Amino acid sequence: MEFEDILYEVGGGRATITINRPDRLNAFRVQTVRELCGAFEAAADDEAVGVIVFTGAGERAFCVGGDVQDPTRTAAQKRGLHHLHDRLAAAIRNNGKPIICKVRGYCIGGGNELNVLCDLTLAGESARFGQAGPKIGSAPLWWGCQLMPLVVGEKKAREILYLTRQYSAEEAVEMGLANKAVPDDELDAEVDSWCEQILKRSPQGLRLAKLSMNASTDQLYGAMQHGMELVAMNHVYGPEPQEGIASFQEKRPADWRKFRSGEGPEPG
Repeated sequence: MEFEDILYEVGGGRATITINRPDRLNAFRVQTVRELCGAFEAAADDEAVGVIVFTGAGERAFCVGGDVQDPTRTAAQKRGLHHLHDRLAAAIRNNGKPIICKVRGYCIGGGNELNVLCDLTLAGESARFGQAGPKIGSAPLWWGCQLMPLVVGEKKAREILYLTRQYSAEEAVEMGLANKAVPDDELDAEVDSWCEQILKRSPQGLRLAKLSMNASTDQLYGAMQHGMELVAMNHVYGPEPQEGIASFQEKRPADWRKFRSGEGPEPG
């Protein structure tokens, strides 16, 4: 299996999947998502793999979500990408093996949704967690809005989703968005330790525990599908996502005021 956007390694009972686009802060494009699907599915089918580590290349980011330079522009293209997202979420949630998300640097937007989909999260002190949806005229409807309230509580989830603040590794642990925070230079050793402990447990017991714990949140699948369809339409035809993405690319504040009252630009 050959990859361009990711790295896939297997050894010592562990599969390591790395988004390898550090020049784009590991933002994912269509090809990235497709390759991630293949890697997680391969790890699920490999009986030599007992635990999966999911991370990003470089020191600056785990993942900052979708790449705004990805030329996926029509509603049909967006819908096709969302089907891939659906496949990736299933490959993460349903593969029966514990997945540890290893985070250094930014874990933002769709990157944080990937984090929420994983079983466990270990973070270096450089980690920064958050969502970006309302900053760019959208919302994290790929399991973010659906799972976040169950992970951190509804009030905190609304804060994360509405205010789009960024949170430190320690804050992420306090709210339940991560399991443990350590200095960056200790993160690899901490991940190794957790992997070793998991590999000493029954593969069948771990599979049963994961699938059983997913049973209640599997009921959110319909809400996720509904949300993704809305995003597909909104991103193509909605003026607010167009303004949000343009402001991000042009490094300027988005002018949201015109969508509320039509009165002049948004204050800087």
